[in-house]
Amino acid sequence: MSLSWMAWTWPTAAFFCFIALCLTSMIVWELRSPGGAPRRGALGLVTTRGDRLFISLLGSAMIFLAWLAVMGTPLWGGLAIALIYAGSVFRWV
Repeated sequence: MSLSWMAWTWPTAAFFCFIALCLTSMIVWELRSPGGAPRRGALGLVTTRGDRLFISLLGSAMIFLAWLAVMGTPLWGGLAIALIYAGSVFRWV
C-alpha cells in the first residue's frame, strides 16, 4: 500500500496508528475497570487516566523534539526516555 497520495511516510503512519492504539486501549481499560477515580499526584495536580495519557503524549513530543535538536537521529534514545517518562507520569502524576 502506497501512502504517497498523502505525502506520508511509514513512520508518520505508524505514529498515528500508535495514537489510535493508545486511545483504543484507554477505552478498553475504562470499560473493563470503570471509574479511574481522579487522584492527586506528585505535582499536586488532580488527574484522571485520560489526563495522564495527554500529559505523557505531550511530554513525549517535547522529549523527541529536544532529542532531535541536541542529538539528531536515530531516535532510540529519545524513545527510551519517553517510555520512562510516560511510565512515571502514569505511576506518580
